[in-house]
Amino acid sequence: MLRKALLAKIHRATVTHCDLDYVGSITIDADLLRATGLRPNEAVLIADCDNGNRFETYIFEGEVGSGVVGINGAAAHLTAVGHKIIIMAFAQMTEQELDQHETKVVVADENNRIAQRLTYPSTLAEPQPA
Repeated sequence: MLRKALLAKIHRATVTHCDLDYVGSITIDADLLRATGLRPNEAVLIADCDNGNRFETYIFEGEVGSGVVGINGAAAHLTAVGHKIIIMAFAQMTEQELDQHETKVVVADENNRIAQRLTYPSTLAEPQPA
């Protein structure tokens, strides 16, 4: 059996531009991609913290160090410049893979630079004695 788990997350990135006339996707600064292990063309779920919209798209690699987080194509209707978003990728894993998995998380600052790096283990903590 495969289980769906959070692979990586960019938390509270700021939308830098919306381009309705672009082909589609989300353009993300390559520094953020490298820090999370996310890759170009990978599917991601976007959650807009300001209006509650959620949508799925795929990643385009943005210029290193640019701080770009741009929403392209029809999805640009679902957010706005300055909105805070959460970018999430999921993976199908076996029980054994899930036991070894740690989700990579980057918390972005107001300029879409790495403010904090976190990992979330995919295992339950051992119970504490009473």
